[in-house]
Amino acid sequence: MIAVVLAYLLGSLSFAVLVSRLSGLPDPRSHGSGNPGATNMLRTGRKGAALLTLLGDLAKGWLAVVCARLLYEAGYAPLWAIDGAAVAVLLGHMYPLYFGFRGGKGVATALGVLLALSPLLGVVCAVLWLLVFSLTRISSLSALLAALAAPLAGWWLLGNRRAVLALGMLSVLIIWRHRANIVRLLSGQEGRFAGPK
Repeated sequence: MIAVVLAYLLGSLSFAVLVSRLSGLPDPRSHGSGNPGATNMLRTGRKGAALLTLLGDLAKGWLAVVCARLLYEAGYAPLWAIDGAAVAVLLGHMYPLYFGFRGGKGVATALGVLLALSPLLGVVCAVLWLLVFSLTRISSLSALLAALAAPLAGWWLLGNRRAVLALGMLSVLIIWRHRANIVRLLSGQEGRFAGPK
């Protein structure tokens, strides 16, 4: 249980907000899409801040799963704690304890989780995201398709029902956080990412 709690607390570190404060940038929840994530940070024109946000969010997802695995291997946590930590760190990112439970949509953090569970799985989902984004320039669509693919790719690569269940929960969480984007996608009103000018 301690691994799951620690994963949630780690996930609650919102790097978009922290980087913005350290860089003297406006709160990412107050401009653009309102999402404290790397894509919205990129809209500020500060590529360095966006990169730091991406790496920070990705690293905490990876670290939460790796720490849970180490605790399991040392005999301090049950096997299910690894999958529990994977879900908890994403929940922490989406509903951060330290920032009024106003978090991001979890794409970078989920990628970190996938890379920790299986580097190949992470690469497959990242390549799918990049492919869809390069064709459509729609970040939300890229994220949704990668999220839907994760449990299927996990079943193929891992063949582990427990892990696939955790991946399914991650997918559901990401889809839930993108529900407004889904409405805009269906109505043809979702914006395309042009990047900073």
